[in-house]
Amino acid sequence: MRYRMLAALALMSFAGAAFAATPAASAAPPAPPLVDPAAIDSALKSMVDSKQIIGVSALVYERGKEAYFGAFGLADRENNKPMARDTIAQIFSMTKPVTGVALMQLYERGKFELDAPLATYAPEFADMRVYAGLDAAGQPKYEPPKRPITVRDILRHTAGFINADTAEPAPVAELYRQTDPRNFSNTLAVFESKLAQVPLAYQPGTKWQYSHAADLQAYLVEKISGVPFDEYLKLHIFHPLGMTTTRFTILPTDADRPQLAAMYTRNEDGTFTRQTDEEAYKFNGAPWPLKPGGFGLVSTLDDYMKFARMLLGEGKLNRARILRPETVKLMATDAMPKEVTDKFFLPSKGQVGFGIDFAVRVAPPKDAQEASGAVGEFFWDGAASTLFWVDPKNDIAAVLFTQIKPFEKVNLHKAFRDAVYRNDPVALAH
Repeated sequence: MRYRMLAALALMSFAGAAFAATPAASAAPPAPPLVDPAAIDSALKSMVDSKQIIGVSALVYERGKEAYFGAFGLADRENNKPMARDTIAQIFSMTKPVTGVALMQLYERGKFELDAPLATYAPEFADMRVYAGLDAAGQPKYEPPKRPITVRDILRHTAGFINADTAEPAPVAELYRQTDPRNFSNTLAVFESKLAQVPLAYQPGTKWQYSHAADLQAYLVEKISGVPFDEYLKLHIFHPLGMTTTRFTILPTDADRPQLAAMYTRNEDGTFTRQTDEEAYKFNGAPWPLKPGGFGLVSTLDDYMKFARMLLGEGKLNRARILRPETVKLMATDAMPKEVTDKFFLPSKGQVGFGIDFAVRVAPPKDAQEASGAVGEFFWDGAASTLFWVDPKNDIAAVLFTQIKPFEKVNLHKAFRDAVYRNDPVALAH
């Protein structure tokens, strides 16, 4: 009896093993990896070799694993320091998505409503004026808003605020310069109160205008949470994700200051001039009272990739849950009102709409002049020509660092994107 039982068990074990070893007839083989490291190496190296840029580094994750890292050229030409994995870069507007994530954490906790008037949480914006052109005497006219600014407006750049770099409308631009809300000596609370004194440049919800709305997001994080904005980022984003370098201030006495890349200005003749340290590090090199939401962070490739991978992981990286999946999806969904046709420079980013602090690709590249990208990806960039994107369709996250102004004059982003997507005929326009 005992022999028959052992034999039966052995037969069952053999049959189970045979079944496990037989692949399901309907199971399709996994698609080959999209990323070709040699193609990216070639693209980035050629940009340095042709002297279009001084230095560049990039990191790409695909399907949860590092698919590419490369660094070419110099982070500091004058001191012959190469671009490296631990090079620290100023990421400028790539700060904005971090700010958006911070504010949306509070949204998840029910601390505000997206379509509530901004004045509900920042009463100074209750009685705004809107520029309405010039009267017969050439003096500016103002009218009441046709609807209140909402929190959603400040998340998608449809609030009506002017951009400090925009000269029009001239009367509003002049009032902005006189009020100087973004002075580094201002706290976020002072910034908020001064910005509320400047008339809106257009009616809320009628135009996409890149502005300092992300700084207002930072103010709301600080006010609603009761925690200083920079401390909030450390506690609720940087520390949980293990982003050990990312911060606002990097002093000359800091141990990692030598890793900070130099900043270069590209001249009209294609040469590069290094900015003085006073100019390049004016904000980051001192502990200013202002901790903005729209710019100001420094980071490394690996640090920012942790942030990007968290977004790719629908709000989670390893054991750290930063946002819920539905919140990430909300942020990465085009929220542009259909009636908005004036979109400032946004069309230069390609076939995109805008969600919450991200551009969102809504259609494949229309032609070979447009940078490659997959529908559903969301991304943003920084003034010194840095870039990141998250591509859920292909399970890719990518980060690119360089330190060159003015922004993206040599098509570096297109070269990088085209190399990443060279094996994807849909994402790579021909």
